[in-house]
Amino acid sequence: MRDHDGRSGSTLERVRLADGGRFVLKRSTPGLDLVGQLTAGPDREWELFTAGVLDVLPEGVGHAIVDAWRDGPDTVVLMRDVGAHIPGWTRTLERAECHRILAAAAAVHDAFRGDRPPGLCGLADRLTLLWPHRMSPLAGGPNPLPALVLRGWRRFASLADPQVVQAVTTLQEDPSPLVTGLGAYPHTLLHGDLWPVNLALEPGQVTLLDWSAATWGPPVVEFAVLLTGSAGHVKGGHNAVLADVRAVSAAWQDEAGLRLGLVAGLMELGWNKALDAAEHPDPRQRARARADLEWWVQAAAPGLATLR
Repeated sequence: MRDHDGRSGSTLERVRLADGGRFVLKRSTPGLDLVGQLTAGPDREWELFTAGVLDVLPEGVGHAIVDAWRDGPDTVVLMRDVGAHIPGWTRTLERAECHRILAAAAAVHDAFRGDRPPGLCGLADRLTLLWPHRMSPLAGGPNPLPALVLRGWRRFASLADPQVVQAVTTLQEDPSPLVTGLGAYPHTLLHGDLWPVNLALEPGQVTLLDWSAATWGPPVVEFAVLLTGSAGHVKGGHNAVLADVRAVSAAWQDEAGLRLGLVAGLMELGWNKALDAAEHPDPRQRARARADLEWWVQAAAPGLATLR
């Protein structure tokens, strides 16, 4: 599957058995699996599956893994082919669909509160995953993503409000204020990469795919990842999704925590929004990306001011 949306470096193959069964085979190789390299967890999805963690997800939430094993240095995961139910980046989600995703994530958070499964990514590693100091050593390697991220952060510096750029740069040099601030809130199991390409809206359940970035942290980090990656693909836009995030996560953090979550969202994909705003070949998409970037700069500004 050369046209899949994943950027981690894992390879995917579609498999059809003689009996008509359809599956997807995912192979992660040390040195090529970007998330594994950066979070010291190339076998995280395998570990969660073999430990039985994914089989005790709450009602209405599921996974697609049929089996998983090691093949020499590689980790191989066999999944049901749920491609027909993956929203991806090509369609706009109804707000009810987005709320269904938020509710599924919240159910996982509630189920694992204070009960840490093995092998999870640490909060600091997840928050800084796409920051320049993490990407620079990998630029020029086999995965093109690090070079794109670095170029995107340079674009961000030229497009965003100078005060916000300075605050972001200071935080990238020393992430401890954000890590400490978010670390003060209750922790639970986070999927860690909750984007429309990593879930399937199957009848009767939300199926969560690709657990390679599963993290131990506060739920607001999960919702920040979803908001930053998905709000532009949901009817009603950012403010509607943010209102729903407030509703499902109020028991976990206060408004101060939510402001820190919005900072985490900007620090997650500010580079991508700036890159699209500057370089997308379609002028209409460039304009949308510029508006998206401006929304995030304004939304994160209060939290950045607090951290300063």
